[in-house]
Amino acid sequence: MGFISEFKEFLKEYKILALAIAFIIGLAATSLIQSLVDNIIMPMIIPLLSSGAWRTATVTIGPVILGWGAFLNAVINFVIIALAVFMVAKYMMKEEKVTKK
Repeated sequence: MGFISEFKEFLKEYKILALAIAFIIGLAATSLIQSLVDNIIMPMIIPLLSSGAWRTATVTIGPVILGWGAFLNAVINFVIIALAVFMVAKYMMKEEKVTKK
């Protein structure tokens, strides 16, 4: 069996093409969710946090500068993306949970 045929068999066996498609769709979904967070959700939350300056908020401890505002923004984005992925997976995989024996 030649190298090329082994490589083709590897691609078929591990469904690499489906994985690549899922990865690309995931990137597009991440971009969409990021836009939803930045342009729809965060403008509603920012007035509750007094101003939009919280995204650039930092804490200085000696020579170390901690950007807690940017981190909080990333956490909010992650939670929303995880929730969206969960909802899509739940909708797409309408299977009952497997019970332990």
